[in-house]
Amino acid sequence: MTKLRIAFMGTPDFALVALQELVKAGHDVVCVYSQPPRPAGRGHKETPTPVHAWAADHGIEVRTPVSLKSDAEKQAFADLNLDIAVVAAYGLILPKAILDAPKMGCLNIHASLLPRWRGAAPIQRAILAGDAKTGVTIMQMDVGLDTGDMLLMDEIAITPETYASGLHDDLAEMGGRLIIEALEKLPAGQLSASVQPEDGVTYAAKLEKTEGKLDFTDDAALLERKIRAFTPWPGAYFDFGKERIKVQSAVHIADASGQPGEIIDDQLTIACGAGGGLRPTRIQRPGKAAMDTEAVLRGYDKLAKGVIVS
Repeated sequence: MTKLRIAFMGTPDFALVALQELVKAGHDVVCVYSQPPRPAGRGHKETPTPVHAWAADHGIEVRTPVSLKSDAEKQAFADLNLDIAVVAAYGLILPKAILDAPKMGCLNIHASLLPRWRGAAPIQRAILAGDAKTGVTIMQMDVGLDTGDMLLMDEIAITPETYASGLHDDLAEMGGRLIIEALEKLPAGQLSASVQPEDGVTYAAKLEKTEGKLDFTDDAALLERKIRAFTPWPGAYFDFGKERIKVQSAVHIADASGQPGEIIDDQLTIACGAGGGLRPTRIQRPGKAAMDTEAVLRGYDKLAKGVIVS
């Protein structure tokens, strides 16, 4: 293995896996870039990102600029004299001067099979769309949004049991493995770059909290996928009076019928606008712990047959 001088640029848990693998493999990670600490928790205490916290604990210099556009930031990056930079869910746009500074450029770990699902939320959008598979692409970065040439790719199936939380962890592990492979092969000239096809481009827009609301005029199968895509964040929910009921899992009941939003049995099956109905199997009432729906209904009889939720 060629030991490379690397800057790592990433922010959340997804990126942390790759950083840990780079250090474990013996590469010289000389600097980490991450998003600035932000208020978190009940006390709104300034909290470093997962990548920042781990790097600092392991004696790696951490930089948290709010932008990389200034001449000073560009020069500070160039002064690192890097072989390569590795980027994973960083959260800042890299100017051309940053992309060009390392000898071998910047590689991005992207959680989709490019060119499908360029953008901010590829894991959730793939589940929501009903894709049969997704994966990780190692990409040579350019100035576009996830438009660079592809170097390595691997895929994983999306099944009816796939939730965003589990898929996130599987893809983070895959990304860590692929970036190590890429850094072994690239210096040896064993990787060939492929231009992304123009066919099949889709964009994974950033998730918004309001997207989690379950609209029972929609198709039941879509709503079931939404629950899996939006767990744990932003979470799926419906409203019942003044209560917001969070839904952590559900099953699609194809032969259900009724007015959209109507509870049609004693198992909380809710009729939808098309495709039958949705039966939440794990829910959470405000101020309560999440529980299996059966247990909730034993102690709370208001979510009863004939009731309309929205």
